[in-house]
Amino acid sequence: MTELQGALAELLALLIPVECVCCEVEDTVLCGVCAQNVRHLCKQPFRAEQESPSLVDVNGIATLQVVAAGAYRDELARCLLSFKRSGQWRLADVLAPCLAKAVESAIGGRTGFLLVPIPTNGRAYRKRGFSPVHLLLLWVRLRRLLPHCASIDALQKKRSWPMDRLPTAVFHMLTGRLADVLPGRESLVQGNGQKGLGRGERARRVRGSMRVRRRRIKDIRGRECILIDDVLTTGATLAEAARAVKAAGGVVCGAVVLAATRPPAYAPFAAEDDPHGVIKTQSKNKWLKDE
Repeated sequence: MTELQGALAELLALLIPVECVCCEVEDTVLCGVCAQNVRHLCKQPFRAEQESPSLVDVNGIATLQVVAAGAYRDELARCLLSFKRSGQWRLADVLAPCLAKAVESAIGGRTGFLLVPIPTNGRAYRKRGFSPVHLLLLWVRLRRLLPHCASIDALQKKRSWPMDRLPTAVFHMLTGRLADVLPGRESLVQGNGQKGLGRGERARRVRGSMRVRRRRIKDIRGRECILIDDVLTTGATLAEAARAVKAAGGVVCGAVVLAATRPPAYAPFAAEDDPHGVIKTQSKNKWLKDE
């Protein structure tokens, strides 16, 4: 199988010339040196929720525990950007093991968890042709990196109104009228992207934007779930996903992300401080109970 993969990679390099997404070395989407650097950046998964304002209450207590595989910088950041924006799906061969390692660090050898990926919005999916998180989990499953954890595509984004397709005059008229009567109106009258938004705007944009698929409610009800996402910023998306899973009867035990944009100063030591896992089961941690 390895020889076949190598032969296919060489054939693709001939048909479609590529270069390393990090250092621009030719004939490979990620050279050996840069791949090793990515693995090094993900060598010690760490807790990241305290740096995400949407996941911390007014008393400074985390409402959702999050483990990050690495800090969103250097080769890891470049790989993620190329993976998501340029469709470099072959990078999953390096990124998926890093994500799996973070999950292993989080659960500490325990079993029975459901991995629930965060869905991408429809516009981004149509542009990329795939969902980054779902593809990473598919890679994890195919390579049997987490044989004791099952993944379930339970979450979906609620449809928003296609306001950007309306004539400008009608758009302004409707948004002006809707602004006074609709809760969570920002997610209806604006685009789906969150880049550049602050904490409050991100939280308003995603509030009420997710739900569990009807056919999956029975599958997650009463089950211990771990949310899976690619990048952690303010935590607004994970908070909304946790709300949706809890509303459907699932038990949210924490989350795992591939990279955190705001790694804490103690990040390199987090894995050593808790070698038995940081995501607890419902019976062992009262933090899991709903507010």
